[in-house]
Amino acid sequence: MVTLFTNVPIVDSLELLSHHFEDDVLALFKHALTSTYFCFDGQFYEQTDGVAMGSPLSPVIANFFMEDFEKKAIEQAVLKPVCWFRYVDDTFVIWPHGQEKLTEFLNHLNRLHNKVQFTMEIEEEGHLSFLDTDVHRKTDGSLGHKVYRKPTHTNLYLHQNSHPHPANKQSVLASLIHRAKALSDEDSLTQELEILTTVFNDNGYSHQQI
Repeated sequence: MVTLFTNVPIVDSLELLSHHFEDDVLALFKHALTSTYFCFDGQFYEQTDGVAMGSPLSPVIANFFMEDFEKKAIEQAVLKPVCWFRYVDDTFVIWPHGQEKLTEFLNHLNRLHNKVQFTMEIEEEGHLSFLDTDVHRKTDGSLGHKVYRKPTHTNLYLHQNSHPHPANKQSVLASLIHRAKALSDEDSLTQELEILTTVFNDNGYSHQQI
């Protein structure tokens, strides 16, 4: 979806919230969502719509709005996806009805609300990236998954010769190993750990530290 937070419609969101919360709580929501001011170059501005970037309330309201939107969108669709998985503004969809009908489904989504506009990427050569995961077709027709790195990724991390606390440097290794185990299937994990070993060595870490 295109720039979710700044496109969340406040009036529509408050209407949805009114069905779930008492008036006093709703008044607090309204105050927090309609009193967003900021200063730039000595001039004060008011954000007239959308939720504020960086506010802890924004992801909650955005998700609240999107849950209602996607429920209605799928219910009203003539043809429906096999699965629809969303994380904030990124959605993974399996579509069994052909690419022409997929374009029609995208147009259907983009007609429902003038503030909510989706873009689309389709699989290429059996691969589709979703967040940090490369979902790909295996030869037996099942789906595999492994860590995805953007083409611009440099493999530069906190170097061993830098001066933060050792725990910070160790956390780099631990977090990337954790990601490898969480995102890689059984067929991909060994290769991912080999890649990380090379990356850690290139960033100055010893075999013992790895």
